[in-house]
Amino acid sequence: MDGLGFIAVLLTLAAVFGVINYRLLRVHASTGVLIIALAVSAVAIALDPLIAPFSFRAWALALLHTVNLPSTLMNGALAFLLFAGAMHVDIGELLRRKTTVMALAIWGTLIAVAVFGFGIRLVFGALGVPVPLIWCLVLGAILAPTDPVSVVGLLKRLGLPPGFRAIFAGEALFNDGVGIVVFTVLLGIATASGHDATVFGTVYRFVVEACGAGLLGLATGWLALRLIRRVDDYNLELILSLALATGTYSLANGLGLSGPIAVVMAGLAMGSEAGQDAMSDVARQHVMTFWAMIDELLNTLLFLLIGLEVVSVPVTGLDLVAGGLAIALSLLARAVSLVLPIYALRLRDVMGRQAIAVLTWGGLRGGISVALALSLPDGAPRAHLLPVCYAVVVFTIIAQGLTMPRLVRNFHSREIG
Repeated sequence: MDGLGFIAVLLTLAAVFGVINYRLLRVHASTGVLIIALAVSAVAIALDPLIAPFSFRAWALALLHTVNLPSTLMNGALAFLLFAGAMHVDIGELLRRKTTVMALAIWGTLIAVAVFGFGIRLVFGALGVPVPLIWCLVLGAILAPTDPVSVVGLLKRLGLPPGFRAIFAGEALFNDGVGIVVFTVLLGIATASGHDATVFGTVYRFVVEACGAGLLGLATGWLALRLIRRVDDYNLELILSLALATGTYSLANGLGLSGPIAVVMAGLAMGSEAGQDAMSDVARQHVMTFWAMIDELLNTLLFLLIGLEVVSVPVTGLDLVAGGLAIALSLLARAVSLVLPIYALRLRDVMGRQAIAVLTWGGLRGGISVALALSLPDGAPRAHLLPVCYAVVVFTIIAQGLTMPRLVRNFHSREIG
C-alpha cells in the first residue's frame, strides 16, 4: 500500500469510528475512536480463525507496517502536536509558576522513572519474568512523562483555574523532553552502546540538550514574530507558523538538541501576548483555527493507530497480570513524583491533597509512550515491556481520561487553584 492509500484508510476508519462514537458512545472524539479501534481489533482477532483464508491480523499488520509509528510520531507529528498545544498555554501564568513547572517536569520525571523502574522489577521478579533492572528503568522512562497530546486535549474540556491549568499543561509539555533524554541514556546503557556514560556526562548532555533547545526555540520564535509583524496576509502568516514548527523541530534534532523542548518554546512564543499582537484579528482567528484542526486531526489518527497496534502486541497470562499491577504502580509513581518535589521545595502555589489527586489522576500517557516502546530493539525484554506499556497507556486514556471531569467537579476551584 502506498502512502496515499494508507492515509485514505486511516481517515476512512477515523471518520467511521467517529460517527459511531458520536451516535453511541458520545465521549471525546479521540478517546471514542481509541475505544472503538480497540474493540474492533479484539473482536477481529477473536474471529480471525473463523474467517480464513482472510486474516484481519495479517491485514492490520500490513497496514501498520506501511508507516513506522515511532519515527512518524517522534520526527513528524509530535512537532505539530506540541506546537499546537503550546500555543494555547497562558504564558503569563506559566512564567509565574515556572519554578513549579520545572520542578515537576525535571525532578518529578526522574523520581517517577526510579519509583516505577524499581517497582516493576519487583513485580516481574515475583511473577518469575526475567527482566533485568536496567530494562525496568527503561520502561520507567517510557511511562514516567505524561503525554502532552492527551493532557492538553483533556485540559480543553475541564474548567480548571488558569494558574493550575498552566502548571498542568506546562509540566506535560516539558516533561516529555526530559523523559526522552532519560530514555535515550538508559537504552544506551541497556544495549551496551552507552557503556562509557558517566554521571557528569549524562548531566552535561541533559543540560546542553534541554537548555540549548529552549534557547533555540525562543530564537526561532522571535525571528518568526519579527517576520509576521512585517506582513498582513493571514495565508502567509499561517505558512510562517508551519515553517516555525517544522523548522525549529528539525533544526533542533539536527543540532543534537531536544526537538520537543525547542518546538514547545517556539509555540509559547507564537501564543504569547507579543505573538497575538503581531497578527491582525482576522489572521489570529485563521491561525488558531487551523492549529486547533491540526491538533484534533492528528490526535484522532494517533489514537486510532494506538488501537490498531494492539494486533502486533503478543500477550500472555503473565503479561496481563504484570500489566494490571503496573497500572497501580504507575499511579503510585505519579503521586510520589508530585508529592516529593512539591513538599521538599515548598512550592506554595500547588497545595493540598485535592491538587495532588487531580494531577495524579490526570497524568495520562499516550502516543509518546507507545512510540518509545515500539522503538525498543527486538528481544526478550521488549516482549515483556510492550504489553505492560500498552496496559498503562490504555488505562490512563480511557479510565482516567473519562473520569477526570467528574473528579474535577468534586473539588471547588479555590481548592486546586
